[in-house]
Order: sequence, then structure tokens, then C-alpha cells
Amino acid sequence: MFTVPQSSKSDFLDKARQAREERRGQKDKEKAATNIQALIRRFLCRCRLQKQIRKEVDDYFQASEAGTSKRNALSIFKIARKLLFIYQLEDKMRFEKLCRAILASMEVENEPKVWYVSLALSKDLTIPWLKQIKDVLWLCCQRLKCLKPDILQDNKMITLYLTMLVTFTDTSTWRIVRGKGEALRPALTRICENIMGHLNQKGFYSILQILLTNGLARSKPSLSKGTLTAVFTLSLRPVIAAHFSENLLRSFLIHIMSVPAIVCHLNVLTPECMASIQTHDLLRKFILFLSREEQCLDICVCLEGSHTLCLLGNLIHLGFLTEKVLEEEANHFVKDLTDMLSYCQRYVSQKKSNLTHWHPVLGWFSQTVDYGLNESMPLVTKQLQYLWGVSVIRTLFNDVLSKKLESQEPTPPPPQPSTSQNNLPVKNLFKRAFQKSASVRNILKPVGGKRVDSVEVQKVCSICVLYQTALSTLTQIRLQILTGLTHLDDLLPKLWAFICELGPQGGLKLFMECLNNDTEESKQLLAMLVLFCDCSRHLITILDDIEVYEEQTSFKIEELITISSFLNTFVYKMVWDGILENAKGEKLELFHSVHGWLMVLYERDCRRRFTPDDHWLRKDLKPSLLFQELEKGKKRAQLLLQYIPHVIPHKNRVLLFRNIVTKEKESLGLIETSSASPHVTHITIRRSRMLEDGYDQLRRLPANSIKGVIRVKFVNDLGVDEAGIDQDGVFKEFLEEIIKKVFNPALNLFKTTSGNERLYPSPTSYIHENHLQLFEFVGKMLGKAVYEGIVVDVPFASFFLSQVLGHHHSTFYSSIDELPSLDSEFYKNLTSIKRYDGDVGDLGLTLSYDEDVMGQLVCHELIPGGKTMPVTNENKISYIHLMAHFRMHTQIKEQTAAFIRGFRSIINPEWLHMFSTPEVQRLVSGDNAEIDLDDLKKHTVYYGGFHSSHRVIIWLWDILSSDFTADERAMFLKFVTSCSRPPLLGFAYLKPPFSIRCVEVSDDQDTGDTLGSVLRGFFTIRKKEPGGRLPTSSTCFNLLKLPNYSKKSILRDKLRYAISMNTGFELS
Repeated sequence: MFTVPQSSKSDFLDKARQAREERRGQKDKEKAATNIQALIRRFLCRCRLQKQIRKEVDDYFQASEAGTSKRNALSIFKIARKLLFIYQLEDKMRFEKLCRAILASMEVENEPKVWYVSLALSKDLTIPWLKQIKDVLWLCCQRLKCLKPDILQDNKMITLYLTMLVTFTDTSTWRIVRGKGEALRPALTRICENIMGHLNQKGFYSILQILLTNGLARSKPSLSKGTLTAVFTLSLRPVIAAHFSENLLRSFLIHIMSVPAIVCHLNVLTPECMASIQTHDLLRKFILFLSREEQCLDICVCLEGSHTLCLLGNLIHLGFLTEKVLEEEANHFVKDLTDMLSYCQRYVSQKKSNLTHWHPVLGWFSQTVDYGLNESMPLVTKQLQYLWGVSVIRTLFNDVLSKKLESQEPTPPPPQPSTSQNNLPVKNLFKRAFQKSASVRNILKPVGGKRVDSVEVQKVCSICVLYQTALSTLTQIRLQILTGLTHLDDLLPKLWAFICELGPQGGLKLFMECLNNDTEESKQLLAMLVLFCDCSRHLITILDDIEVYEEQTSFKIEELITISSFLNTFVYKMVWDGILENAKGEKLELFHSVHGWLMVLYERDCRRRFTPDDHWLRKDLKPSLLFQELEKGKKRAQLLLQYIPHVIPHKNRVLLFRNIVTKEKESLGLIETSSASPHVTHITIRRSRMLEDGYDQLRRLPANSIKGVIRVKFVNDLGVDEAGIDQDGVFKEFLEEIIKKVFNPALNLFKTTSGNERLYPSPTSYIHENHLQLFEFVGKMLGKAVYEGIVVDVPFASFFLSQVLGHHHSTFYSSIDELPSLDSEFYKNLTSIKRYDGDVGDLGLTLSYDEDVMGQLVCHELIPGGKTMPVTNENKISYIHLMAHFRMHTQIKEQTAAFIRGFRSIINPEWLHMFSTPEVQRLVSGDNAEIDLDDLKKHTVYYGGFHSSHRVIIWLWDILSSDFTADERAMFLKFVTSCSRPPLLGFAYLKPPFSIRCVEVSDDQDTGDTLGSVLRGFFTIRKKEPGGRLPTSSTCFNLLKLPNYSKKSILRDKLRYAISMNTGFELS
């Protein structure tokens, strides 16, 4: 009966456990409530205490302002301790009043007990006071960090907090140390140093950097003179106090000297600070500190790219302002700048990615550039410009510029060509260039004699490395650097003189050795050559013909000849010896520079000769060897043809061109073989509508069909087919007639230049409805003529041919240089504006061009809104280039593009890369050399009974060689072949071959223009006196039809009359 059921037992245990948990929960609640109550009481207590303290502080300041209580240092100390105890952001107004009270106490005269700093002398309060002033000053720094200098109210606060910092970091304003208190100065100074040490540990320089950046990193600085002076003074004090220790110099460089353009602002706003920099010789200390590579790298890594650039700008500006230090520490200065620029270069290359940002000096890289820094970059750029300004260049290159060049009689300007710019009579000029006269500058030849390991050479090399590093790093202001370096007329000639003196033999051999050595010394020497080439190329590009040939600015013509010979050999050796690429297959910067300078000189020489004959050829290069290597696909031969084809004789290049065309014809199946015949395109042409029919039937043909065989059948005015079989001869006649018509200025597709009457597209060709299609057709026809080797007498303006070759896309192309080939008088007028000494604005010009277009005056704006923009001294160079570009490019842009499109559909533009502009003209129109009668005689075919020993033939050759002038011989050639110039490769390549056939006056069937008449004449020689019959020709077959005259005098007179009247077959 006393047993308890099992279920009742478990219920009992559950209830007991629940009761325990309830009791424990209740205890936890009571404990939590107690904790909450404690926290609330603590919070409320704090709030009451804070409220009470704030009331005490407010009452104190109210009483002080009302003057009801006398202020003393101890009361300020006590109230400051209370305020610091409860300080929060809402107390910033009270803190401001505290600062004002402390400063006011320091201004009181003859009351030591009022001076806040007097507590530092109290035995009991020294340590608490020192802690308090450190806290107060750090709070000032914290407040400075948040304030914006461009807000007026914030600016007042900045002034207050800076005054606090200035006052308590130096004893100079403390009244306590005046008079008898002077003995206290050392002790109080140590207290100031202690305070500055504390601030530095907390991040004092970072605060100052933020303040300076906020106030100065903008287009217009918002810091006043006083504020800037205070900040800079504060930043300098710890450095001076620590006797310019490395740690503090490091902080100063990282945080203060990296502020964008701070030296510029100091120089403008606070000359006193600049004086302080010079007094303490800060630049020298910076230079020597950075001269240790690890310290320089540490600074750069801390600053990263953009701020390193700002530090660089400030150092350069200081160097410009303190020239004496720059002279004395030039070597270290150059090394420091080179190291910093090299770091920037590596930094930018490492930071390149798809997510790039634009930097106005360094270009694209992935580091973001803050807005303030971007705003101040124009000022930083201005500071960097001092590096390539005249003053710094003169200081750094003093060893080079101090060199005296031997005086020489001024070289008379080369005479202006009368007919063509490429026929410059320079015989006397070359004679002067190579004569061994004592009056000629010694820089004309590499003389050697200067040791490359000498101090002087090492110094100049390091300076060249600096500027070369600047050019490759500061990519967006590269042109500014080059322009600055070329500003001094004598720097580049003297640098060339310096280069010529290097090594035992001078010049070329030394640099070729450097290419094969990977030493630091070799790299520095090559950097000097690269800098010389880059600067010289830039200079020659911006100089016009008058400055190069007549005034001979910077370089004498003789020097350009010597330099071009040096460069030609150097580049040839680099290509042929296979040392123009690095291990990755990338072209060396050295090659780009040397090759670029060489090609600028070569193109200048092509426009207007200044070198002797065969100057550009390499005598040691055998064309046969080159062609063998090209056949085998050797890389060096291909590179030679790509980069310096001018070292190969012109005729060999033309032969190579013909071989390339022949190979393409073979690949396209355009050459008849034993197994296949090429596709033939037949066209029918009405003589009265030759251009229209040719245009309609050929313009839609694909390019490969135009390259192939085209057979022409002429239809006369009556609609009857003309007799004759076209075996290329009739097509040649058709092509010549088409070209004669389209290039006739009367058609207004092309115009002639003033003076030498050379052809270029007419700006008013739009009067033809389909003028652009016509230009494309003309381009195809001229391309076909070149493709087939048919020479046509079409003299193009060189500026137009340059565009056909694509030269105008080159970095170094200058429109103004090509302008004389369009209008030499217009060129002279434009360049006279460049040389105008007065105010160009007085001339009343605007950035526009007025032109008489078919009786109407049309104003073309060179830039949008140009007709309202006056030409000034500042923009006159831009005006000249804009005008030249407009006349030669903009006006005929569409016509030129259409012509090039047609021409390139037949002639691959890469084939023409091996020719200069004048050489392409020769490719089109034949050789401009004298006609080689022996060559012509050798390759002449005789018909109708004539032979080389026939008396009429003997008379003919004698008349041509003895009686006819060179002009008459050219007229004779044009009479027979339709072109006054011989083929480029000689008469062996004239197709069809030059032929002479005997004709008789009594043969009425012999019209002289059909295949039948040729066959009849071949079998018969008439003996009847020709009488009054004139010699005739069939230009489509290059055939001269000559009667069997009885006397030499009759032949001479009749032939002279015929060629002067240009009769052809129609007057026979």
C-alpha cells in the first residue's frame, strides 16, 4: 500500500526540475534587472555629471566673457581637464572657446599667473599640464582633419587650431621666456620637442597632408597666405628639432613634399617659407637622402605613381629655384629623378589592365586618380616643365654646352630648284661638305679620343638617361619635353660633337660594340644616342625648308649629311646583323629612334636634295645576295626591304617590283602557259565616247579581271569596227587615251599646281555628278598602267603622291613641308606669318580660308567657329598647319580617298613601301634621266626592210645623238611611245618593243595603224622618193613609221617638224 506508481515518480521529478528552473530563471531575471538598473543609473549618473560639467564649463566661459571673474592659468587648466574628460563631438563649440581662452591667456602682458604655459613650471602640475596640452593639441589636429578650407566658417576654425599648434610647438611667442625668463628657454624648448614627438607618433604629418591637399589640390588654392605659412612652419619644426633626422625627412617628403605643386604655391604666396627652405638647405638634404636607392624606393612605394609624380615636380621646381645647389649636386639630383621616373614607369606598366583610368601625364593605367589630384595636374605639369626648361638644361648639360665649336664661314643656302625640287644643284655644297678645310667644324667627322669611362662622359650619359626616361614615362607630355630639349639651338650640334669624340675612333664603331654588350655602361651610351635621335628628329620635323636649307638652324647641311651617313650605316648593321629585336621579338626602342630620325632625313632629302648622289646606297650590299635571301624567306632580307629599302639601288627595287607583279599574275592564272590560257575580257569602245564607254564597261569589273587581259575593239564614228587585232597594243592606246582625257585639267577632275603644273584632285570636281566613282575608276586605270609597266606622262604633285603612299598617316608627317609642291607662293606667305615679329593680330586674319569658287566667295572654317577666331601670336603656328592641312587634305579628302581605293585595288600598297614619293612618280612616268640612245638602239626592232646598217637608220641615230637637243630627244620618244621618259629598267622592258618600219608614199593602203600594213611593209621596201610625207607613229605599238628618205637633211627636217607638231598617224 506504500508503493508509489512509476508514473507518479516521474511526474514528481519533472515538477521538481521545473521548480528549480523557475527559481534559476527568476534569479537570472533579478540579476539582469539589477545589471540594467546599474547601467541605467551609471548612464544617468554620467549624463548628470556631463550635464553638470558642461554647465560649469558654460558658466565659466560666460563669466569670462562678461568679465565678472578673473581668468588665470589654473582655472583654465581645471576647466580644460573637465571638458576633456567629457568631450564629445557636440562639445566642439566649447572646445573652440577653450582654445580661444588658452590663446588669450598667452597674450596677456606682465601677468605670469594668467599665462597658461606657466603651469609647466609648477612642480606638481608639470606632468598633468603636459598631458593636457598634448590632448588639446591632438584634438585640434582631429578637428583640422574634418574641416574644409573652402568653407568660410571652417576656414576660421582652421586658423584657430593652427594658431594653437603654432603657439605650443615653439617657445618664440611665449612671454614667459622674455627678459629674465630666457634661462627657462632650453627646458621649455624640450617640452615643445616632447609635444611634437607625441603629435608625430599620433600621425601629425598625415593631418597636415590632408589639410594641404584639401586646400591646394585644386585649380585655385583655398588656403590663405597666413594659413599656408602656418602649416608649412608646423611641418618644418619637427624636422629642424630632430636636426634633419632620416625618419623625419622621410615623413616630410612623403606627406608634405608630395602635396601637388606645394612649392609652386609657397613660391607665389609665401616667399618667407621659400627663404626658410633655402636657409636650411633643404633641397640638398632631400637630394642626398634620396640618393640612397633603398630610401628612394621606399618613398616611391609609399606614395605610389601619382604622388611620386607630385614629389618629382616639387623637387624639380626647387632645383629650378636654387640653381647653385643644382650645380653642386647635379649627379645626385639626376640619379634621384631617374630612379623616381623609372619607378613611375614600372608602376604604370604593372597597373595596366582592362579597367584603366586616364592620367593626364602618365596615360592609361588601372590606379584611380582622385579628383583633386586631377584638378592640380596642370600645375604639376608646369613644375615638371622646368626640367626641360632652358635654365635647368643649361645647368645639367653645362659640360656639353661649354664646348667651343670651331667657327666656320656661313654656308650659302642651296639654290632653289628651277623645275623640280628633286633636281637641286648641290655640287658645290657636297664639295664643301667633304673638303678637308681648317674652317670646317670638327664635328663633321667622328674623331674619337674621349674615354667612355671618364667622369665627364658618365655624367652626360646619366643626364641623357634621365631625359630618355622622362620621355618614355611622361607619355602624355612627350612632345613638350622634345620641344624643350630642342629649344637651345646649340645643344644638339654640341651633343653630336660629344658623341663624335667618344671612344678611340669615335661614333659608329663604339655604338655597334655597345649593341653587342649588355653592360650598364653600354645602355647609358645607347640612351645618349636615342635621346639625340629623338630630339633631332623632332627638331627637323618642326623646322620648315627655309630654316633647314637657308638659315640652317641648329645643324649645318654638312652635318646633316654626316649624321645621315652615320644613321644609315648604323640601321643597316642593326638589321643585317639581326640586333634590332629583343628576346621577346619586340623592336628595340633604340631601333625606333635611330630609324625614325634616319627616315625623317631621307624623306626631307627626297623632297629637296641635300645629299650627294648614291649617298643612301650601301656599296657592300650585293643585290643578287639580297634577292637570293628574299627568295629563301630570310628574315633579315625582308626587314631590310621593310625598313630601309633605299639602301638598294632603285633599278633593283623596280626589278623586284616587276617580279612581285609577275608572281601575282602567275598565282592568279593571268599568264598564258602551255597548259592554260588566261581569261580575256573583251570591251567595245566608241572613239567619240572613249572615256564614257571605258568607264561603263570597266568600273564594275572585279579587280582580278582588270589585272588580267583586256582586249579592246574600237568603233569609229560611223559605228563600224576598226580593223586591227589587239595584242596589247590597242589596249595600251586605249589606256593612254583614257588617262590623257581624265587628267586633262579642262575636265576639272584634276587641277595643276601653280608654277610647275603638277596634277592633284580638283576641289570642285563635284560638278560631275559621279565624280567619286570617276576618281576610283581613274585610280584603277593608273594602277593598271603601273601593273603592266606602261609608262604614262602624268606628273603628280608630290603631296598627292605622299597621300597615295600613306605617308600622311606617319607620326612625323608635316603638312607644311609638302605645301611648296602645291603652291610655293602660298607657302612663302604662310611661313612669313611664322616669322612675323610684330603682333599677328594686326594682320586681321581669322582661322578660316576664303576661296573664289566659280565666281562666288566661299569661307571655309579651319576649325568650328574659326571665322570668328582671330589669328594671334599664340595660335599662329596652329593656323599655318591648319591652313596647309586644309589645302592639301581636307579640301580633296573624298576625291583622294576614292582615287586611293581604286589604285590600291590593283596595286598592293605594301609593294610601294620600298619607294619614295619621287620614285613612285618615276614608276608611273618613267625615268627622268637622259635617254640612253645606245640602250634604245640595242633594243630596237626593224621592219619593212630596215636594218641597223641601213643608211636611213644610221642617219636617224646620228641626228638623234648629234643634232637633237635633250628636249627634242624627249619629244621624239613621246612621239613614238606617248611618253617622253624612258622605262625605268631600260628599253629592254618597253612593251611592245621599240620598232621602226619603212613605209612608202605610193602605198595608199598603208594607213600605218593596222596589223595588215605592218605585214605588208615587212616584205617590201619601196624605192620611190617619199616627197613631202612626214614620219608617223603608232604609239600603241611603240612603232615609228619612217619613209625611205634620200637625204639626211630631209630626214632631220621632216622628223623635227613631225615631233614638234606631235602629229602621230593622223597627219601622215
